[in-house]
Amino acid sequence: MNLFNLLSGEITQDELLNYYNASVTYVALPQCINGFVYAYKGINNIYINTNLSYYKRKKTLLHELAHIELNQLNQYDNLIALKREKYEDEADEYIKLILDYIKETKL
Repeated sequence: MNLFNLLSGEITQDELLNYYNASVTYVALPQCINGFVYAYKGINNIYINTNLSYYKRKKTLLHELAHIELNQLNQYDNLIALKREKYEDEADEYIKLILDYIKETKL
């Protein structure tokens, strides 16, 4: 079970969240923060900025799920500022690759 299954319509968002033992909380965050995820006591906690549009919230949720799927929460060096951008880019690229593949195969 993964993001490909979600984006191709094979599973629901709730099923994927359950699989990843993840919870989503919508909170007011500073404008410069769309969302973030962190693991605590075996639960992946995803926070999404309530000030975002519906579309941007969905995109941010996918991005945060990509961090979980790419196992980036367990990287010991992910707090180093130089690595942060790398992980953000990887999560974005991962989602893009899945969406491109789905688009190409449905033609």
